[in-house]
Amino acid sequence: MVLPQFEYIQAKDIHEACNLLAELDDAKVMAGATDLIPPMRDKVFSAEYLIDIKNCEGLDYLEYDEEEGLKIGALTTLRTIETSDLVKKVNPAVAYAAKVVASTQIRYKATMAGNIANASPSCDSGPNLVAQGAKILVQGPNSDRYIKAEDFFVGVRKTSLEPGEIITGIVIPPVKENESVAYIKHAVRKAMDLAIVGVAVKIKVEDGICTDAKIALGAVATTPIRAPKAEEVLIGKELTDDVIIEASEAAMNSCSPISDIRASKEYRKDMVRVFTKRAIKQAMERL
Repeated sequence: MVLPQFEYIQAKDIHEACNLLAELDDAKVMAGATDLIPPMRDKVFSAEYLIDIKNCEGLDYLEYDEEEGLKIGALTTLRTIETSDLVKKVNPAVAYAAKVVASTQIRYKATMAGNIANASPSCDSGPNLVAQGAKILVQGPNSDRYIKAEDFFVGVRKTSLEPGEIITGIVIPPVKENESVAYIKHAVRKAMDLAIVGVAVKIKVEDGICTDAKIALGAVATTPIRAPKAEEVLIGKELTDDVIIEASEAAMNSCSPISDIRASKEYRKDMVRVFTKRAIKQAMERL
């Protein structure tokens, strides 16, 4: 199928890209373009202009700071994140989430920034960023700012980016002592299919008691969502099998997924229960 006609513009720097995005009526930003070209080809949406930021300096980095955590540039590919020994060590859930996106060939081009900018309900990066309290760094025509990951997603393919704003980086807080993270994706094919359910967990355990917990669910609502009732079940308790089961059931009852071609709403709810339990146990094993 032939792509619709568009004008390709290669931005010299991020400031030019932001100005162009603000000035042009029907424009999209591209880095790897893996979330742009297929839907344009399938006529899901069109764009009169595509603004390429691949040559913008300072956006391809992967760093770790003990105070701020993991820093990922907008041009850093999922393949780089997936294979990074640093990421595997300091945040294995992020490495795993990168690994299960599409195919290896796609991950050589795709970026985490593009994955969340597309704002698909089933994106693999979303639940992790929400559960771990990540911040999205964005640049606008006149200034830059941080957006909390939990506030970034506002609907299907809709974000809280203002006109002219472009994601330039992602900051994920460090996983500190006595904390642990996990992400599990359930799909027909592990990496070559969209998630039926995605569950991200971050827990803190001190003296055998869970003192903090964050659980985020993907592919069961229009955006990645928290499961606060499930978190409340865990906090202040020893993470016994009974407590984990109760939390998993609370997570299941906290979402109202739809039925679609990949799964029924009933199946999705039950898989939230199953994979929340597995994610909590996986996080416990990593403590």
